[in-house]
Amino acid sequence: MRLLTPGEVAEALQLHHLTILKFIRSKKLKSVKFGRVYRIKEEDLEDFLKSQLN
Repeated sequence: MRLLTPGEVAEALQLHHLTILKFIRSKKLKSVKFGRVYRIKEEDLEDFLKSQLN
């Protein structure tokens, strides 16, 4: 299991990191919060992308 930062996800999807945080806060993208930082499981990112394609 690999944990990604919102910045890494944003770079991979060519989006701004604040857009990724918006997806997290709106519960569209699952994440884990450690203190003040979010981490996204690769599996959760894949599920999010599949849901966006439908």
